[in-house]
Amino acid sequence: MKALERIEPSQGITAMQSINITVINPLFMTVFLGTGAVCVFILVFLLLGWHRTSTIYLLIGCLLYLVGTLGVTIVFNVPLNEALALVQPDSTDGVKLWANYLKDWTFWNHIRAAAALAASALFTLG
Repeated sequence: MKALERIEPSQGITAMQSINITVINPLFMTVFLGTGAVCVFILVFLLLGWHRTSTIYLLIGCLLYLVGTLGVTIVFNVPLNEALALVQPDSTDGVKLWANYLKDWTFWNHIRAAAALAASALFTLG
């Protein structure tokens, strides 16, 4: 995002619009949503075997992924991407949106990256 911030807003918008289209592909969606499905499966399994020592690590790891990674993406990043998709890169509205988009998208991306990292650590401990 720092690289996109350094170029002209119209170029940054065009690049990010292209990234947002390209990332929606079967492999990415399978990994991203598949991990969420695995977390749901693990949560159900944990309900059946709560007595295990590793349960708390797996429980918190699943919740961090589902809420902090998948949830943040759906609630915050996707709407930002959808709003960006609607603007013309060289328009005044596009330039105004871009300044806020960079700040907000980067903030939420850091949140979901931290959540994914913490979830990975907890899965490893579990």
